[in-house]
Amino acid sequence: MSEAYVERLALAVQLPAFPGTDLPAAAARLLEEGLGGVCLFGSNTAAGTDRVAALTGAIRAVAPRAVVATDEEGGDVTRLHYDGGSPVLGALALGTVDDLALTRATGAAVGAELAACGIDLDLGPVADVNSNPDNPVIGTRSFGADPSHVARHVVAWVEGLQSAGVSACLKHFPGHGDTSADSHLDLPRLDAPLETLAARELVPFAAAVAAGAAAVMTSHIVVSALDDRLPATMSPAVLGRLRSTLGFEGVIVSDALDMAGASAGRGIPEAAVLSLVAGADLLCIGPDKDEALVRAIQAAIVEAVRRGRLPESRLVDAAARIAAMPRGGGVLASFEDAAQLAGARSALRVEGELPDLSGALLVTVETEPNIAVGVVPWGLPAEPAGGVAALLARSAGRPLVVQARDAHRHPATLALLSGLAETVPVVLVEWGWPGPVDVHMVRVVTQGSSLPSARAVAELLRARGWRP
Repeated sequence: MSEAYVERLALAVQLPAFPGTDLPAAAARLLEEGLGGVCLFGSNTAAGTDRVAALTGAIRAVAPRAVVATDEEGGDVTRLHYDGGSPVLGALALGTVDDLALTRATGAAVGAELAACGIDLDLGPVADVNSNPDNPVIGTRSFGADPSHVARHVVAWVEGLQSAGVSACLKHFPGHGDTSADSHLDLPRLDAPLETLAARELVPFAAAVAAGAAAVMTSHIVVSALDDRLPATMSPAVLGRLRSTLGFEGVIVSDALDMAGASAGRGIPEAAVLSLVAGADLLCIGPDKDEALVRAIQAAIVEAVRRGRLPESRLVDAAARIAAMPRGGGVLASFEDAAQLAGARSALRVEGELPDLSGALLVTVETEPNIAVGVVPWGLPAEPAGGVAALLARSAGRPLVVQARDAHRHPATLALLSGLAETVPVVLVEWGWPGPVDVHMVRVVTQGSSLPSARAVAELLRARGWRP
């Protein structure tokens, strides 16, 4: 095998992202040389779907077989609707409603929009079982905490998405749901025994692989029962289990290699080599990268082949799996706004009895979003909450409606709610995972943010007298 061919393959396995809504000249050069594809993030989609379609058209004009991917999970995680919020329900809301037809239709609606924009790989759905309520990065992105329940909905969502001709990518193998750290910032550990992995984490992945999911994304977590040293993305033992035990023959996609769980202490190029050696095929690099990093990764891969660290056959196999990934040919589904709104209403849970909200003040407690979600609109438009004293002065004895995300994980939020509830009626609208909150107040659980959920909450509050 010539070195020039190896250099081309070392580009073919990369899925970087570049800043901006237009195709940079440097990215076009890489695509001409065989770059595997491009992953679109918020900076690429901010100008709307027409510009996204123009961007993907420019990519395909240079490289017709390039993969164009994005994270479009619905609900909290959206790239196509980064500035306004997703028009479809997220996973937890769909899992709460527990209507597989609605879940399948939602996947199909997402697939239809992606296909219309020229995107052929969706980095979703999340197949993690969110068994840890303190999980800082999965939460409402999961269909729930029960493995068989999650499996049914993951399969339905995959079926809907792929019916539109867009490949699904299950994430984050072998399961990121029982962790209390964010792999964007740290290296989480999953210390469950193999029996628990088989009965919990692997159940949704096995079901969706059997249903024909085209791709699976790895997680940057240490799974001690399989490999006590390397994160799953770089562990032959973990990724080998995906191939051998689950029988998966599609494309293994790494989670973004710029995340601390992958590259901290070793650098992105070395993380890329280790991922390929372990069995990953397509390397997601992370948002807004430049040509120099892609070239550095390319050089590291070529050097690894030259030194015998990375077998040529492994690189050839990875590129072949990417080339064989299904593209297009689906049936475009119509989007049913009424069904999404009905689902949002059904997903709402009210804990306690809502008081009269005539004259109630609506405020928002802002907390740092997890990086996977990003800085996107959530909830209803409202002023920042501020401190207890200032907020009580503003309310002047009126009821307070406080919006928050994952209130149970933020001591400052809990302290604010407790201080307010001692003086005035407080309604907490929880837009995140509904963990335990030991404060005497009414709680409205939305199961995640989306435009339909926001409308359903507004209806609920208005019915009790609230006016924006």
